[in-house]
Amino acid sequence: MRPRRFTANGPLKGRIRVPGDKSISHRSIMLGALAVGETRVTGLLEGEDVLSTAAAMRAMGATIERDGEGTWHVHGVGVGGLLQPQQALDMGNSGTSTRLLMGLVASHPITATFVGDASLSKRPMGRVIDPLSTMGAEFTASPGGRLPLTLRGISPAVPIEYRLPVASAQVKSAILLAGLNTPGITTVIEPIPTRDHSERMLRGFGAELTVDVADDGARIIKVRGEAEFKPQDIVVPGDPSSAAFFVVAALLVEGSDLVVENVGLNPTRAALFDVLRLMGGSIEELDRREVGGEPVADLRVRHSLLTGIDVDPAVVPSMVDEFPILFVAAALAKGRTVTTGLEELRVKESDRISAMRAALELAGATVTETEDGLIIDGTGGDPLPGTAEGASVVTHLDHRIAMSMAIAGIASKRGVEVDDTRPIATSFPVFESLLEGATR
Repeated sequence: MRPRRFTANGPLKGRIRVPGDKSISHRSIMLGALAVGETRVTGLLEGEDVLSTAAAMRAMGATIERDGEGTWHVHGVGVGGLLQPQQALDMGNSGTSTRLLMGLVASHPITATFVGDASLSKRPMGRVIDPLSTMGAEFTASPGGRLPLTLRGISPAVPIEYRLPVASAQVKSAILLAGLNTPGITTVIEPIPTRDHSERMLRGFGAELTVDVADDGARIIKVRGEAEFKPQDIVVPGDPSSAAFFVVAALLVEGSDLVVENVGLNPTRAALFDVLRLMGGSIEELDRREVGGEPVADLRVRHSLLTGIDVDPAVVPSMVDEFPILFVAAALAKGRTVTTGLEELRVKESDRISAMRAALELAGATVTETEDGLIIDGTGGDPLPGTAEGASVVTHLDHRIAMSMAIAGIASKRGVEVDDTRPIATSFPVFESLLEGATR
């Protein structure tokens, strides 16, 4: 355990740059490993989750190296060329790595065992096991469809048409990745749009992929199998989920005027910034541009008095990972914020609804937990009281709980004690140093 008390340290000023987008980083390593030739990636997020992906792809035959300038070089094995790993694939804390790699392995004639840390081993994998089993893969999982699990892939796999029962970019991506080495056309029907990094990057590498919209608004995504991937040069934009912590911090801490550079603003990911603007947040886009097929801008954020709102559940897929930090913003807003439709948060790295309710209450916020969200009555802009001496927030090994409550700490009177900052390294290793630099 590495506890730390985060305390008010003045306004956030100047310019900062957050690390690369985690979703794009994972996919650039995986798809580069399926191309023949060298893919070069700059701006890769070098957190533990992405390094777990890189280690797994090395174990299945890809050559992946980082040079002294920070560029990653991926020499792939080609679609269909993954090799039998000689030991279990350790996914650490990364649900994305696990679910996407299960998709990749499912249509290759290899067997892989997936293991993870205590937090990941509690997360359900059944939602991926079901469609991949239909394609012909076989699974031996721990009770409840959890890790450790062993997957026996099959080649040729059977192309399927699958309608997602739950909005999940990870499940969608796992099926599309399995479809790459499957003869014929694999189809995913997505009733509610989720982040589309996989579709954008698959096309970039040369997959034959189409997206149509049905009369009911569902997205129909088709990928033709037995694809040939061409290596790419990829520039990873800044992660909007990481930027979110600094955007909220600057909104909450009086006197702040901060520019967060190079933030990815993919519309399937950036709904938090729209919600914060609806609450009255001053978030200005500077130099909007496109980098590697993804919209990017620098965000200028100034301290603002936020007003509570009813958050439209339709935005949940576009900001599902950002609700913990939105809860912190709501705790200092004027009036009541109501969130609904957040059932998915109960099966993340922790039960984020229950964990954030307990954490915010410990810091002095007024919070009511419902079956599918939180109702938060804000302070009207006043700092939170903070946690009492000897009381610490339980993060449940969840990086987003730890970082969200760190931001609550710098917007509080006596600070917030976080029980363990180690999980932050899974997605944002430089978070604490960036936070210190911005408030200096």
